[in-house]
Amino acid sequence: MSTQTPFLVFSGTNSRYLAEKICNSLSCPLGKMNIQRFADGEFSVSYEESIRGRDVFLVQSTFPNSDNLMELLMMVDAAKRASAHSIIAVVPYFGWARQDRKDKPRVSIGAKLIADILSTAGINRMITMDLHADQIQGFFNVPVDHLYASTVFLEHIKQSYSLENLCIATPDVGGTKRANAYSKFLGTPMVICHKSRPRPNEVAEMRIIGDVKGMDVILVDDMVDTAGTITKAADLMIAKGARSVRAFASHAVMSGQASVLVDHSALSEIVFTDSIPYTKKCEKVLVLSIADMFAEAIRRVCHDESISTLYVI
Repeated sequence: MSTQTPFLVFSGTNSRYLAEKICNSLSCPLGKMNIQRFADGEFSVSYEESIRGRDVFLVQSTFPNSDNLMELLMMVDAAKRASAHSIIAVVPYFGWARQDRKDKPRVSIGAKLIADILSTAGINRMITMDLHADQIQGFFNVPVDHLYASTVFLEHIKQSYSLENLCIATPDVGGTKRANAYSKFLGTPMVICHKSRPRPNEVAEMRIIGDVKGMDVILVDDMVDTAGTITKAADLMIAKGARSVRAFASHAVMSGQASVLVDHSALSEIVFTDSIPYTKKCEKVLVLSIADMFAEAIRRVCHDESISTLYVI
């Protein structure tokens, strides 16, 4: 009788840091795979051990640049051609998620396109976290396990901060549902920031709906890209009498000068998960790991167990 484990975990190049932590939590080795790169930027993917008849978990977030997505697609194709029993894409950060609808004429719906590409490549299941819009799950024709960073964040909030003067806030109206869930769970009040955005990554005007005077405010969001919205919200709340402002965001996209903006803002702290590697220097940034949560999801998928108890809110 074979003693091999029924599943194997592999990783793309830029998500190896997280895959190693997931494997450590699962007490299993990271699968052996080789990605060979050519002088012109082309690359090839090969598994260095047999995956025939195994459940294969491929850990790869699709953050910029697009090589991360292409690596994942080639890993899926290679696994399919190597007769894997099932192929599960573990994508903590799903890029292109902001393109979830036609918000003006003659634009693509990027999230749907990437979902179709992954399905066509051959995935049997998707495990991801904090999609920009929940409806993106419906873009896939395979099961999607949608995890939430709130599982990690809420535990940290309860252990690290006094709830007495705590107030939950959202930096824009689109995050109201998320902020409301945090507010109800913690039993704290909620405020909303309303912004007008003339073009992507630029905020023209912002106002606060609610009272933050004397409160310790926690802004919650799914991602921080240029940090323009989150820092402007923090500065405005301090100006309106807030005692302190912290931010919790699932994905540290942190493009361009985002870290500099955070450093010079009224934010006292900004907390991310490690769904995307944060490599820049910013004393205000704290990174919490989601490895144990994803490891538990993988274990339950392998044993056909429910993952609903992983959800705090």
